[in-house]
Amino acid sequence: MNHNSLKENLDLNQAAHEMHDLLCTLYPICRSITGNGLRETLNLINNRLPLQIHEIPTGTRVFDWTVPREWNIRDAYIKDSQGKRVIDFCSSNLHVVGYSMPVHRKMSLSELQKHLYTLPHRPDWIPYRTTYYQEDWGFCLSHNQLMELKDDEYEVVIDSSLENGHLTYGECLVQGSIDQEFLISCHVCHPSLCNDNLSGTVLATFLGNILSRRSPYYSYRILFIPGTIGSITWLALNREKIASIRHGLVLACLGDPGPFTYKKSRQGNAEIDQCMMYMLNTQNTDHEIMDFSPYGYDERQYCSPGFNLPVGCLMRTPYGRYPEYHTSKDNPDLVTAEYLGDSLEKILLVLDLIEANRKYLNTNPECEPHLGKRGLYKYIGGQNEGLVDQIALLWVLNQSDGMHSLLDIADKSCLDFWLIRDAAHLLEKHGLLIPCA
Repeated sequence: MNHNSLKENLDLNQAAHEMHDLLCTLYPICRSITGNGLRETLNLINNRLPLQIHEIPTGTRVFDWTVPREWNIRDAYIKDSQGKRVIDFCSSNLHVVGYSMPVHRKMSLSELQKHLYTLPHRPDWIPYRTTYYQEDWGFCLSHNQLMELKDDEYEVVIDSSLENGHLTYGECLVQGSIDQEFLISCHVCHPSLCNDNLSGTVLATFLGNILSRRSPYYSYRILFIPGTIGSITWLALNREKIASIRHGLVLACLGDPGPFTYKKSRQGNAEIDQCMMYMLNTQNTDHEIMDFSPYGYDERQYCSPGFNLPVGCLMRTPYGRYPEYHTSKDNPDLVTAEYLGDSLEKILLVLDLIEANRKYLNTNPECEPHLGKRGLYKYIGGQNEGLVDQIALLWVLNQSDGMHSLLDIADKSCLDFWLIRDAAHLLEKHGLLIPCA
């Protein structure tokens, strides 16, 4: 079935490789929930997708939270008594626990070990750890590195600052035909971790570019925010925009080879939930549908009971279910152009559905209208040519009571959505349907 698609004239293979190139460019940057690494990331995105960059001062009250002090780091290391850097932030920004307070001390190995974190079951990998809301410090290292440390005196330096500053986030609004919005959100606070979540970041960037070159029906608001505190801050400072949000997706973990996983909104049967399930089912791709839970990414803020927005979360392998999660192995080798491209294609298919899905009112609801005199019956000599099209017309007429969307009708009739959409357009053209506001 032919229909206007956001994929039209898009070289998906080229887009996939450009996304991976952007991911590799962003990978070395040391990001956190505040600070210059986050600003550098947003500035690089801004080169590809114009952003409005917001700076929210430390101490700003956002519901039950407060915007924290800004963290920046310049260098960090552990030196042995011979002056050799046995752990070096310059070799991996994961070596330092995120938000570590400044330190310059000498200590024994036994004292130092209280501040060291490893993964004994993955002895070559470096874990990712943070201490955002409790002043502390620490180093992450491979377990093999830990086993090589001798009973020695070590110089420990974390050249960081934790001062009043700002929380930074980026926002892009692609204006559509109507002011009702589709919210796309990704977190940009993790350092050198690719699937979680540079994959979501580059996908959101390219989606914004594609949408800005089209004429979408909905307006699209794309948020590049630090996790948890970013969505809380945006919601607290933008309450007047909340009523305009009709649909939403949080994008995360979308570059690995696993099957798709969709976590429903708290509403459970929102239009985005229906469209996502329809797309995954009709694409005959392996997938899992998860019910909403208050654990995960920023969907838990958008879906908190005071907002209950229709926002789901799309992933491939979910957080915590792949061994590389929050480790140094979540690198550009794990995330491939192939799977980024596949994720982009599936998201565009869902947006196509959302863009085309409407509710209509039958203008002739008292019995069936005379379709024959309008040339809408195509029986020839008693044969059933075009019968499916006629069934689609009858289903759309019967269900267009302002309560059922085209996707509802497709599900109920077991007919293809695009066939139902084309039937609705034909009936509207003949004055038998009018779209609901």
